[in-house]
Amino acid sequence: METKILVVEDEEKISRLLEIELEIEGYKVTRFANGSEALEAYRAGGWDLALLDVMLPGMSGIELLRRIRAQDAATPVILLTAKGSVEDKVSGLDYGANDYVTKPFQIEELLARIRACLRHRPAPARSNSPEDEWLVAADLRVNEKTREVARGEDAIELTPREFDLLVYLLKNKRQVLNREQILEAVWGFDYYGETNVVDVYIRYIRQKIDRGRELELIRTVRGVGYALKETT
Repeated sequence: METKILVVEDEEKISRLLEIELEIEGYKVTRFANGSEALEAYRAGGWDLALLDVMLPGMSGIELLRRIRAQDAATPVILLTAKGSVEDKVSGLDYGANDYVTKPFQIEELLARIRACLRHRPAPARSNSPEDEWLVAADLRVNEKTREVARGEDAIELTPREFDLLVYLLKNKRQVLNREQILEAVWGFDYYGETNVVDVYIRYIRQKIDRGRELELIRTVRGVGYALKETT
């Protein structure tokens, strides 16, 4: 079955180049230059990955990403933008993007990132009941199937990346994980960004699950990395 990629880019030369290069690689490509039109096409379903320009007519790429993630937390999304600061990259990732490519880019690098995102797509959900999908540490509960997160009686909202990071920590609880291990598992082996993105996202999820709690679950192991532990 062909891998279907949605390309949303209003610069015709870039859009056409992407279509040609992706089709050479064997992908089936559909192009849009308008964010609102692309959203309607996305909602029709069947996409394996989306490439979104940030600056779009009709609807920005960030808003398009936000609406995609409101209904779909799994399909990989890569943002294309002329902005290159660390703050912009973190902002895009925080909205749920899997990766972020700054223009001008090398097509070989973009293709590598696409391959990495496709390799790390979530496996199809098993037929088990949702009650069988909970990961637990102390009073923290995470359901992989329904993507519910709770600490005690409090429901917690996480972005897709925060959720993936927390699940990885839970599946390896009590183990000390270094930044490189976390990057490979959560962002993908071919991730090209800064390693301090791990520290940024650890801080995000700490604020949501540990802040104000007597028992802090996410621990810093100085000089090594991080661990999720249930005991003091």
